[in-house]
Amino acid sequence: MKILTVVVFIICSIKQLSLAEEVNVFSSRHYDSDIQLYEKFTAKTGIKVNVVSGKDKALQKRIIEEGANSKADLYITADAGRLGAFDRDGMFQKTTSSFIEKQVPKTLRSQNWTGIAKRARVIFYSKERVSDQEINGLRYEDLGNKIWKNRIVIRKSDNIYNQSLIASLIHNNGKDKVNKWLNSFISNFARSPKGNDRAQILAVAAGEADIAIANTYYYALMLSGQKGEEQREAAKKVSPFFPNQNDRGTHINISGVGILKNSPNSDNALKLIEFLLTKEAQEHIVKNTFEYSILENVRSHELIESMGDFKQDLDTPVAEFINHQADAFKLMLISGWK
Repeated sequence: MKILTVVVFIICSIKQLSLAEEVNVFSSRHYDSDIQLYEKFTAKTGIKVNVVSGKDKALQKRIIEEGANSKADLYITADAGRLGAFDRDGMFQKTTSSFIEKQVPKTLRSQNWTGIAKRARVIFYSKERVSDQEINGLRYEDLGNKIWKNRIVIRKSDNIYNQSLIASLIHNNGKDKVNKWLNSFISNFARSPKGNDRAQILAVAAGEADIAIANTYYYALMLSGQKGEEQREAAKKVSPFFPNQNDRGTHINISGVGILKNSPNSDNALKLIEFLLTKEAQEHIVKNTFEYSILENVRSHELIESMGDFKQDLDTPVAEFINHQADAFKLMLISGWK
């Protein structure tokens, strides 16, 4: 009987040890450099990182359907709106620590998820067709002015980046003002929305529009040549402009992560998050993804740095986006934003 007890104890200990040596990441990020980062974490801690990559909807569906049987520990995605929605559905547990609170500004996290990189959604304008007088001091709120009639391109209304941008405008200006602004903004579109962010920059370069709204890392990706010489040359024809420099600053969003409520390895999951927020990991992220670091003492990629310093809106809590997301999308559709 004693031998049987010892055997059972050993088997349980082995199972616990196995769990303690891994963490399972479900990620919609598509960077090979993230895998390299996980390998660095494993080398430092001995904790193996298992990664399941895919589209957000597919990953969320799997996590929800597997329920308590899910092996997923962390969900990593782009956009605070997505994180907020998944959190609202009760899919995360508390995801914070004194280290996280020290590293990440309060407006870039919640109790149940945190940003691991920053993203800026800005204006890209034609160097040939937009004057300094037109662009200087420009705010997002000014894009409804008649001067921009038939000059703007942007992605579709179902794009989460656009929904979070409009949600932030609602937070700062109120629903009624944004509703009126949207009607004017939509009337200034040069074409029906289509394509990704790079497609908007390409449209400006080709003369189809004068300004585009896109995330900065897409522009840097084009300039890097990773998407071909044609896109690099197109990017050289436009200039970035950071809106709202005279008030709250340019709209900021995040890539973020949360520990899932049924995580079998929550301690290891927290260790991985904290590692992602170290200076070493942040330097790796921004040098490979063209995002902005969560940490102030980490320099951006040189292509991002060449765009210049700017005032970031770090007063608007990104956790607020989900509170205005439904209204944002509804108003976008009512205004005629396809």
